[in-house]
Amino acid sequence: MKWLKSLLIAGTLQVLAVTAGHAGANLDQIKQAGVLKVGTEGTYAPFTYHDESNALVGFDVEIAKAIGEKLGVKVEFLEGKWDGLIAGLDANRYDAVINEVGITDARKAKYDFSDPYIASKAVLIVRGDNTDIKTFADLKGKKSAQSLTSNFGKLAEKNGAELVGTDGFDQSIQLLLTGRADATINDSLSFLDFKKHKPDANVKIAAQEENADYSGVIVRKGDPELVAAINKALADIKADGTYKKIADKYFGQDVSQ
Repeated sequence: MKWLKSLLIAGTLQVLAVTAGHAGANLDQIKQAGVLKVGTEGTYAPFTYHDESNALVGFDVEIAKAIGEKLGVKVEFLEGKWDGLIAGLDANRYDAVINEVGITDARKAKYDFSDPYIASKAVLIVRGDNTDIKTFADLKGKKSAQSLTSNFGKLAEKNGAELVGTDGFDQSIQLLLTGRADATINDSLSFLDFKKHKPDANVKIAAQEENADYSGVIVRKGDPELVAAINKALADIKADGTYKKIADKYFGQDVSQ
């Protein structure tokens, strides 16, 4: 049986050698090619979209470019629809997806994530002159403009609000401004983007949930060296002020927490 034991040991060593050979292979290939391929939508403002000159711009686009700069490579963006975006990783279309991908347990089971680079919270938005609604509980008996099937709508309903159905954030804000709704619960990032473009709009945040949803850079499973390199790049752009500059440009404040 010694020969069987020796064979098993040899096989194990061979597997370890192959695994070691692949460790960091993707990061090495990226650096050798000088290109980080990034999947993104290109239709999701203010994160990834096309400006009036048709150039791809946005918060996530600039974060991706900053990561690439720290890695010493150029970033090549490959655009696709959200439904198939993450699946593009499986098909090796790109090395990472940077598109406000929420970090969830279900996704972590199949893919790896960087450290979070942006946080979103549910916020309660009211007119600037409203003094009655100060907490989520104050929604009881009030009209809240919501997408009826959204988590925000469920939260408003849970707090006793009467829902006024809308197609999304912009319509919710319009109903609020015209007095057809008393409030809306929505995404903090959408609100900051709106106020960035319309600072004089008569709306404010009355309350926000403590727990945040976080997004990160998503990559294929089993490439810790690439994840570590991206995490270092993110830490570096936060330390040198690059992140703050990008966040201020799109949201007017730090959105990492």
